[in-house]
Amino acid sequence: MTATIDSPSTERSTDLLTGVLLGDNFRREHGFWQRLISTEPFRRPDRSTTEERLALTYERLRVLNDCLDSGAQLAADHRALAALHEWLGPVDPALTTVAGIHYNLFLGSLLDHGGDRDLSDFLRLRRIGTFLCTEVAHGNDAAAVETAAEYDRERDGFVLRTPHAGAQKFMPNTSPAGGPKTGLVAARLLVDGADQGVFLFLVPLTDGVQALPGVRIRRLPTRTGSPVDHCLTSFDQVFVGRAALLGGDHGRIGADGEFSSTLDNRRRRFLASIGRVTSGKISMTACAVGCARATLAVAVRYGGHRYVSGPRGSRQVPVIAHRSHHGPLASATATVFAMSLLHRRALDRWEGGGQREEAERLVAVAKGWVTWQARSVIVECRERCGAQALLENNGMSELLTGVEGAITAEGDNMAIHAKAAAEMLFATAPGGPEASSGGGPGELDDPRFLGRLLAELERIWFGRARERMRRAPHGDPLARWNVASGPALRGVEAHAQWQAAEAYEEAVAALPEGPARERLGELQRLFALDRIARNSGDLLAAGLLTADQVNGLPDRVEELIAMVAAQLPDLVESFALPPELLADWPIAGADYVAAYDDPGAAWRTGGDRATVQDER
Repeated sequence: MTATIDSPSTERSTDLLTGVLLGDNFRREHGFWQRLISTEPFRRPDRSTTEERLALTYERLRVLNDCLDSGAQLAADHRALAALHEWLGPVDPALTTVAGIHYNLFLGSLLDHGGDRDLSDFLRLRRIGTFLCTEVAHGNDAAAVETAAEYDRERDGFVLRTPHAGAQKFMPNTSPAGGPKTGLVAARLLVDGADQGVFLFLVPLTDGVQALPGVRIRRLPTRTGSPVDHCLTSFDQVFVGRAALLGGDHGRIGADGEFSSTLDNRRRRFLASIGRVTSGKISMTACAVGCARATLAVAVRYGGHRYVSGPRGSRQVPVIAHRSHHGPLASATATVFAMSLLHRRALDRWEGGGQREEAERLVAVAKGWVTWQARSVIVECRERCGAQALLENNGMSELLTGVEGAITAEGDNMAIHAKAAAEMLFATAPGGPEASSGGGPGELDDPRFLGRLLAELERIWFGRARERMRRAPHGDPLARWNVASGPALRGVEAHAQWQAAEAYEEAVAALPEGPARERLGELQRLFALDRIARNSGDLLAAGLLTADQVNGLPDRVEELIAMVAAQLPDLVESFALPPELLADWPIAGADYVAAYDDPGAAWRTGGDRATVQDER
């Protein structure tokens, strides 16, 4: 199987599906990033050591910054930040990390908090911005950080200190690598001994060579995957002026030296300070979507030009011709479209300005579900490409470790899904907001019925969670939550799947009649039926499926896999990956074997370089 676009109708179908994945204005929203990653500075390098690769990361950050009309404009545009992660993620996970920190967490927070600060050093990258929130002893409970910033009335500023080893800032890219750095430090504001909550403070950290006085920076062990200069950072009586506080209505020090806030809850002040973390969740989702699409496209291409012996010594066939090979890739394609659609839905809801709490919860649910699905897709694609995909130069192993970072960054998946589960468990009346009004089984060919089944799964799981909580002894909130958390987390997963299914339904309805709508409808049904089959016992017990329907599910899924598998090359063509990107992954090319016959080829192997020897 090879990807071909051989007719105007096929080309139009591909463009329509690209619009489904990337949005109606995909050329305007994504074109800049597609062109950027096609240029020479973003080709896969022949740099072997960790330090060389780290230096390249910051070199590329400067290339990126030079190409922008305005770094401030990028930082203020959540869609552009998401697109940055969606396209840079498959190219350079380390660059994606430092760019996301600089433009979103650092510059974005400065812009959100207003003031008349001179940002020119950061916009021109004379100083690189970083973000210091989590500590050795405080990760997902960042509201409990212990780094202190005590208001000094005499000097009208703040003194930062790290009280013990557990309060060291953990993982920020604070070394002098790449150039001088300034950080936004999350620290507990103390005014006359009173704890006013956690706020952000603008603190210079390094010059071009070393840490500044009072700042201690130590590199952490190298993280698996793309190198970033992750560090431990601590403060010993570091003084910064009053302008260092990123204040606002949530908290400020007045001209009289008194603290005031419109929020009487310290946790709410903290959440107002780190509001950019929500945009960071969207960016992590985008990065995972981009990485999953890239690995899937490579796996489909490789499967089409990797030939194996046919049955009983017959002529060779592409490995993708086997059901055991194309079946998982077909299912992964349905999932990747669902991931993309859920990401777009969460981004649209967040920007829509409607129910803010619900939109923020959907962003968190999408981040957890999409990044977990991305890991599954990348692992599947890696396996379908065999040992070739274990080689660093073929890119997949790097993206797998990159998506592990996305699973943990901007709120660990389990933590943010547990928070969403608790909110949905206690906020929703028994029976659920989407309880079915239609009664019993419908037809498995009806996408609306399939969507109803996915909505019912959410209701079933939250119903179980509530029942377990009712039976648990009162007086021990943790014990009550523990008995309910398992089904409640399954309810969050079901909610994500239902949201994705709804986004699928809307996307199919928006397409004109024709091949693109047919292809998307097949993917929609495959995605839904695959999830329904995994939960068929619960749906049967609830009277929502018949025994005959349950028995027929495997055949329905197989029929759709065959339909989708026949279209895989064209479907991955709709991902709109630049040919320059695909050329960086040797196994994506039909001539991948030739790379092993090149006596001058250089392979990176854990920092050492070995030349392929010509033994002829």
